[in-house]
Amino acid sequence: QVQLVESGGGLVQVGGSLRLSCAASGRTLSRYYMGWFRQAPGKEREFVAAIGWNSGSTYYADSVKGRFTISRDVAKNMVYLQMNSLKPEDTAVYYCAAQYQEGGGTVVVDSRVRYASWGQGTQVTVSS
Repeated sequence: QVQLVESGGGLVQVGGSLRLSCAASGRTLSRYYMGWFRQAPGKEREFVAAIGWNSGSTYYADSVKGRFTISRDVAKNMVYLQMNSLKPEDTAVYYCAAQYQEGGGTVVVDSRVRYASWGQGTQVTVSS
């Protein structure tokens, strides 16, 4: 299992920026896809962004495309989510997650059931 610890959440005004960090440990992350999900009160946990650890390929939900950027630091085993132009609807608990990709099958990055490892979450609040 991969252990994940998020940090970087907080309170920010509309239009502001935050960078979330996710520290991964316990496994070599080659063949993993790392994702960010979020959950607002009373809502389902939803996909935000993902990145292939080896390829660096990135994937985004339409709601954050152009505003959020996911990246990883291979040497430090870190995943980041840079969030710009934040909106009140971005308010949620943000979770880092890891999905192991076996073989050469099709990768599904936007389904939370595909991810076996999760962090504890970090709160992001955008005030208007």
